[in-house]
Amino acid sequence: MIALRPDLAIIADNIVPGSRVLDVGCGDGALMAELRDRHQADARGLELDQHNVAECVAKGLSVMQGDADTDLADYPDAAFDYAILSQTLQTTKRPDQVLEELLRAGRKAFVSFPNFAHWRVRASLLWNGRMPVTRLLPIAWYETPNIHHVTVRDFRLLVADKGCRVEGEWFLSGDRRIGPAAAAWRAEHAVFLLSR
Repeated sequence: MIALRPDLAIIADNIVPGSRVLDVGCGDGALMAELRDRHQADARGLELDQHNVAECVAKGLSVMQGDADTDLADYPDAAFDYAILSQTLQTTKRPDQVLEELLRAGRKAFVSFPNFAHWRVRASLLWNGRMPVTRLLPIAWYETPNIHHVTVRDFRLLVADKGCRVEGEWFLSGDRRIGPAAAAWRAEHAVFLLSR
């Protein structure tokens, strides 16, 4: 079995076994397969990329092709125990509305995203005057699917504005977890567990 990406491993470790889960932007289905096989979860997916949908279906996963910006509205209220949006928030047209829909369709929501205020991003802009290309953000600015450059502080403000409760937060520097101290500039990625 292939190891999960660090943010997905955090999410998997914090899902209650037997839960109903919607993975929005599920990619190749690695998290869904983990949740199905090791947590006996009823895992469903929503994925934009047709190739990824086919890969998920080949693994026996229940996935629909769709767009988080428009198709989350088709799910009933509280249909899932958890709705997951991993490394996708920054690619949506209206992250604020997607967050609302996540917490409508799921009783709780996991959201993970790259922190665009990480010190390496700041240093690249300051010293090179260019958008960074790093191991974790490997795509040039003109090719990137990231259309909203979110930071840990920005996300916390959005969550507060929406009246959401933060039930958990985890931060990653590279592939290892770090504490919340100075996460605004030390964390490359953040994972939040939210509820209403």
